[in-house]
Amino acid sequence: MKMTLLLSISILSIIISTTLLLGSNTLEAIKVGDKAPDFVLTDQDGKVHKLSDYRGQRVIVYYFPKADTPG
Repeated sequence: MKMTLLLSISILSIIISTTLLLGSNTLEAIKVGDKAPDFVLTDQDGKVHKLSDYRGQRVIVYYFPKADTPG
C-alpha cells in the first residue's frame, strides 16, 4: 500500500512538473487583426490542407466538434 501511494505521488509530481515547465512556453493568444499562424488540417476525405496554400484568398475555418452534438 505504501509503495503504491509513493509511486502514485511520484508520477503525479512528474506530470505536474512537466506541465508547468511546458506550459510556461505557450504561445501568446492571437489578437484581433493579427495574421493567423500557418497550420495543417485534414478534411473528412483525408486530404491535407495548409493555411499557407490559400494565401491571398479568404478562408473560413469552421470547427464542428463531434462530442455532444448530433454530427
